[in-house]
Amino acid sequence: MNKNKICELFNIEKPIIQAGMIWCSGWELASAVSNAGGLGLIGSGSMYPDILRIHIKKCKQATNKPFGVNIPLLYPNIEEHIKIIIEEGVKIVFTSAGNPKIWTNHLKQHGIIVVHVVSALKFALKCVDAGVDAIVAEGFEAGGHNGKEETTTFVLIPQIKSSISLPIIAAGGIATGTQMAAAFVLGADGVQIGSRFVATFESSAHENFKNKIIQAKEGDTQLTLKQLTPVRLIKNKFFDEVIQAEQSGASIEELKNLLGKARAKKGMFEGDLIDGELEIGQVSASINEIKSAAEVVNEIYSDFKSVIKKISQLDL
Repeated sequence: MNKNKICELFNIEKPIIQAGMIWCSGWELASAVSNAGGLGLIGSGSMYPDILRIHIKKCKQATNKPFGVNIPLLYPNIEEHIKIIIEEGVKIVFTSAGNPKIWTNHLKQHGIIVVHVVSALKFALKCVDAGVDAIVAEGFEAGGHNGKEETTTFVLIPQIKSSISLPIIAAGGIATGTQMAAAFVLGADGVQIGSRFVATFESSAHENFKNKIIQAKEGDTQLTLKQLTPVRLIKNKFFDEVIQAEQSGASIEELKNLLGKARAKKGMFEGDLIDGELEIGQVSASINEIKSAAEVVNEIYSDFKSVIKKISQLDL
């Protein structure tokens, strides 16, 4: 049997990557996922440089398995973040929200594996030109910042698979082994999972936010703020204010002022479910329990193998 491309690339046991999410994925979650055989990512987008260094050091102490850092390329302190990542010997970096050409070559010159997150085929082709090692293809179902095209995971994965030869990691709407198996049937080599890992004991998200996720029902999230950077949010008072502002023709500056600097922190990290920004995926409607990260990894992978086995035994 051929070795899985993602397992080979990252030297991990299970092709399951925990997304690097702002305010939710610090060293505790990343190390727990890596220790369970997946790949944990520290979400640097909500960290000052000195905080990122602390999280990397603690993660190295908590696991001897591979782990990585996710860097939103629009982050204002990105030069400092990259300097710290290189100094601390991190070997895997996932980049997002920007042009992969800017930093990929520099990172690879320091022996770092680079993966970039895309929401459309045209961005995947740019990744190939930039020389990345793998691509995360993230569908419209995903939480947090998303693509303006609103392409779903089921449509996006086959489109990219037919056009590029790089390893593909599917993201968006994946929280179970069955969904992971569907992604593999479509052409994925691995999966990146965010929402399911937010609702874990090791996640740095506030308990209020975790409980809100497991209470979420179908239709409780919606993509908004398309004039800025599209983001999927749980509907609350802040969400309603955003919708009202957009419908009344608010300018980009007015929307930025509404967001402020700390809306995401207020919601996801401090637990303000009324005035905070609550970023989560559509799949939150099927998350009903807070579990350990290891339980999540092991359940998803066990169910995935069972589903793949059933598919191979179908008498068609």
